[in-house]
Amino acid sequence: MAPEMHTVAPAPGKGRHPADSNQVLDVSSLPTYAFSHRSLMWWGTFGMMLIEGTVFGLMVFSYFYLASHADVWPMSRYAPDLAWGTLNTAVMIASAFPNHWAKHAAEAQDLRKVRGWLLACMMFSFLFLAIRVLEFRHLNVAWDSNAYGSAVWLLLGLHTVHLITDTVDSLVLTVLMFYEPVGGKSYVDVSENGLYWYFVVFTWLPIYAVIYLVPRWIAS
Repeated sequence: MAPEMHTVAPAPGKGRHPADSNQVLDVSSLPTYAFSHRSLMWWGTFGMMLIEGTVFGLMVFSYFYLASHADVWPMSRYAPDLAWGTLNTAVMIASAFPNHWAKHAAEAQDLRKVRGWLLACMMFSFLFLAIRVLEFRHLNVAWDSNAYGSAVWLLLGLHTVHLITDTVDSLVLTVLMFYEPVGGKSYVDVSENGLYWYFVVFTWLPIYAVIYLVPRWIAS
């Protein structure tokens, strides 16, 4: 006689395919966008700032390393002129205010205010880029003159690249905000662009000190 076959039913929740379960998670009520650290864009922007801040830090370290091995610093006859660099610093600090209000308006999803403050930010952007051209013309040293000249031009050039890229990004966002309907993700983009502009402004302050003040401190 053949042996009797027995079957054992699987315990509840075990041995079943997920499709057999009646439990589902309804995410239809969750928002499709979010601001600040709840947004993936925020974390991407934050990571980019960490990387770029490290590059700035390495360049400043290189500047002081070269200065420590030089008999005379700066190696040019004159330090960079203070006037244009100081003026641009004032303009950049002032630009943080419309940038803050544009960021705040974006998070409140106030389209009228976002448009107005973005236009104000663009005016500041074109102004400090124009002044930056004058800064380069009054560094009093060529980029290929010596190690000092190369360090100064590279440091100022790196920050200028950030100014240009963020100006282009802000210009694109400004144009898009005038095309309705404006989606929630566009407001997130404006908010994160404002966060990055804080980075551009506040990284300039130590760079300004290195380029314009340190040569005078060392020379004295």
